[in-house]
Amino acid sequence: MSDQEDFRDRARAAMVAMRQVFPATPLSRNDHLSDKYGADIWLKREDLSPVRSYKLRGAFNAMRRADGARLFVCASAGNHAQGVAYMCRHFGVDGVIFMPVTTPQQKIQKTRIFGGDHIEIRLIGDYFDDTLAEAKAFCAEAGGHFLAPFDDEDVILGQASIGAEIEAEMPGGADLIVLPVGGGGLAAGIRSYFGPDQGLKFVEPAGGMSLAAAVEAGQPVTLNKVDSFVDGAAVARIGEQPWARLAGIAAGDVLAAPEDRICITMLEMLNIEGVVLEPAGALSVDALAPLAQEIRGKRVICITSGGNFDFERLPEVKERAQRHGGVKKYLILRLPQRPGALKEFLNLLGPDDDIARFEYLKKSARNFGSVLIGIEAREAADFDALFDRLGAHGFTYRDITHDTILAEFLI
Repeated sequence: MSDQEDFRDRARAAMVAMRQVFPATPLSRNDHLSDKYGADIWLKREDLSPVRSYKLRGAFNAMRRADGARLFVCASAGNHAQGVAYMCRHFGVDGVIFMPVTTPQQKIQKTRIFGGDHIEIRLIGDYFDDTLAEAKAFCAEAGGHFLAPFDDEDVILGQASIGAEIEAEMPGGADLIVLPVGGGGLAAGIRSYFGPDQGLKFVEPAGGMSLAAAVEAGQPVTLNKVDSFVDGAAVARIGEQPWARLAGIAAGDVLAAPEDRICITMLEMLNIEGVVLEPAGALSVDALAPLAQEIRGKRVICITSGGNFDFERLPEVKERAQRHGGVKKYLILRLPQRPGALKEFLNLLGPDDDIARFEYLKKSARNFGSVLIGIEAREAADFDALFDRLGAHGFTYRDITHDTILAEFLI
């Protein structure tokens, strides 16, 4: 028996065992995305698992093979924590779960609900890698069994059960499977299950491309900085065991998803389809836009990996989506300090332009003042006409919408 055949058999066995705990997640065609891209788009809805993410699978498989361990320890930005908590209660064992301080409250609260009296949550570290180090140190001291979120063969096998379900539900297969990448457990499982002949695209948040860095270097490397917005996939270093199964993939098969563009995808899926996706869960759908030409006329499966979205973050998601889509801009306007100047400026706005923010910053000279102004337009092209009118009437301004430093202080 080849290594791949053995892996596939073990993944199928894990899938069968899981049916004692939760049903297979739906694999359903999405008409909206299919029409939009002229393709046959299917979603593997891991956001509809009992803990609203695929992490339940790896936790289940690793815990059932843990040789009678009674104390489990893990580190997680949220979804792995919920999977471990759920399974601690299922197996009747204790768990200590370390989570970054920056983890959304929604994920922390759900972890408590799933684990109940069987778990303890410790919030430590601003970034996942700091949390991971603390969890491992505690586990060694307490003599627990550490459940890695992705760098573990049993976890990888558990995530590979998604591939077994896809195979069972879609015997004809798909031309392309698009999947998110954080630490690499899911990606390694799917690639190992289907083998080199299956078309795969791996999607990472632009602010945390640890797989792309590993492909370029030929080995895992640690990123100097990670954007934590896509908290379910913001990992500074791809796992060693996942990398062993991912080595050799083409650089062109690893895609970057800008964080602000992901926000547009999240809102589109929420407003049009009623599908709630967290940032990491939207990665595969977001990648369809740059793949539009390549996927036309083909059957594509997107793995929507999680739906644990804290709706307190919705204003931020909307703000980032508007700015990325070009329909909201922030300007520093040099406004003359004379009667009628403000009215003159307001009269230059288009009929669909809306002032979302207006704040005097300071008087830069006796006759002028600096104003921070936020404007929302119906179409991005509306700003071209507005800027032409401002210039024609002698108004001086600076567009700071994408000026990272100024935006952090002023917006």
